[in-house]
Amino acid sequence: MATKQKLTLVIGGNGKTGRRVGQRLTERGLPIRIGSRSGEPPFDWNTPATWEPALRGVESAYLAYYPDLAIPGAADTVAEVARLAVTNGVRRIVLLSGRGEKGALLGEQAVRDSGAEWTLLRSSWFNQNFSEGFFLEQVRSGEVALPAGDVKEPFVDADDIADLAVAALTEDAHAGKLYELTGPRLLTFAEAVDEIAQAARRKIRYAQISIEQYASMLAEYQVPTDFLWLVRYLFTEVLDGRNAHLTNEIQRALGRPPRDLAEFARRSASTGVWNA
Repeated sequence: MATKQKLTLVIGGNGKTGRRVGQRLTERGLPIRIGSRSGEPPFDWNTPATWEPALRGVESAYLAYYPDLAIPGAADTVAEVARLAVTNGVRRIVLLSGRGEKGALLGEQAVRDSGAEWTLLRSSWFNQNFSEGFFLEQVRSGEVALPAGDVKEPFVDADDIADLAVAALTEDAHAGKLYELTGPRLLTFAEAVDEIAQAARRKIRYAQISIEQYASMLAEYQVPTDFLWLVRYLFTEVLDGRNAHLTNEIQRALGRPPRDLAEFARRSASTGVWNA
């Protein structure tokens, strides 16, 4: 008699990485539950009453905290969800974490202490911030204005994160592992924008602005307060060069090199996402 396949909860299942994780698991024929406010049952990080119903019957879980583990109080919330997950029989947790973020370290420790098998995926800026995130409209406008300076970042592709997350959810070899994920090159934001302009065959310039100017611009679009705090934190504290080094974790875990931002740019440009 066939055994019933165990359910995986993908928290943040409509986000950049969560959506990809869910797609990959579904393509393998594995049952999933999307952990989101629109899920069935719904899951909302800000509504504790939704947590336990979403965790019932789940064996493994992918946790992507919104908007970011750096947010004050996020680690306490992750700790409670992880504890509740184990109480409900969740055996394995894969956590998306932030590279160089103090708050993320607390979230990681909460998952380590939960009693579940764990895998931690640390990453910094996604390539997809330019095609799906809050840089998209600026790219389309022809000018990306950011308070980023000349600091180089190891931009990582969300597809690589999803590939490793699925491996960690479905294979025993990744249990108890911490992976720091980077792309294959260090690039400034100006260099990244130039790569995108070349792929899109459009004139797209990078403009250096102050954090005050950027925060004011976001406020005009009525960006939530916690997201404004996060942007200030990322651009003033984390973006100081602490992440300006590469790792071989993707190669080591998946047996292939990470996707380059130039490859991402060509692939995205072919979809027309950056058409003005």
